[in-house]
Amino acid sequence: MISKAIQSNNKTAIIPFITCGYPDLENFVDLLISLENSGSNVIEIGMPNSDPLAEGLTIQYSSTVALNNGVNTKVCLQTVKKAREKGLKIPVVLMGYYNNVIAYDIEKFCVEAKECGVNGLIIADLPVFESKILVDYLNKYEISYIPLLSVNSSKSVIEEACKLASGYVYCISVLGVTGERKVVFDRVKILAEQVKAKTSVPVAVGFGVSNKSDVKEIGKFADGAIVGSALINKIRETKDDNIVDVAGKFISSLI
Repeated sequence: MISKAIQSNNKTAIIPFITCGYPDLENFVDLLISLENSGSNVIEIGMPNSDPLAEGLTIQYSSTVALNNGVNTKVCLQTVKKAREKGLKIPVVLMGYYNNVIAYDIEKFCVEAKECGVNGLIIADLPVFESKILVDYLNKYEISYIPLLSVNSSKSVIEEACKLASGYVYCISVLGVTGERKVVFDRVKILAEQVKAKTSVPVAVGFGVSNKSDVKEIGKFADGAIVGSALINKIRETKDDNIVDVAGKFISSLI
């Protein structure tokens, strides 16, 4: 389902990332619907964590706000369910850290994720060679495993990730943490080409993606662009309560 959504047209797929419950739970489902209506192909929803190792200041901030709003793993799952009940149709990928899943119980998490309408999972701190237990459960419940690869990933890591991946492979464009910045895409282009030589699963590029120009550049060598910090910053800069419209217009500006 995820692969098809990414490859459904000739344009670069837009994959926004937003932390669950940011900036509040009251409007979050409407925010997801707005992201879909504005042209998103897939939505990544972050499960907030008190120690988000891969995240820069922007997503750290959104995670802290979400935790203060009472968001936990259970709330993330239930929020996806509410969004499905309200009409959200595009694939949803949860993104978090392994302790989110282990503390919940791996199989229980996968069962409830499937029931709530989750289509894929990204675990930022789980190396691919240590992911077999999780991947087996994900396969059992027909949830896509989406590995992360960086521009300095070894050949063996790339090969293993491509064997396990379904949905898409997440290629990180820069060394370091998430955040808006000027990105030179030469190295991640090489990574994307290595991945495409090993699998037919789509390739999506994230970290540092901020605008339509970045999306256009990524579209030359990859199937999708992941936009997180730039979206969260747009919402954070909004001075009124019109966050749903602001988020939607930002996504529309990328297409």
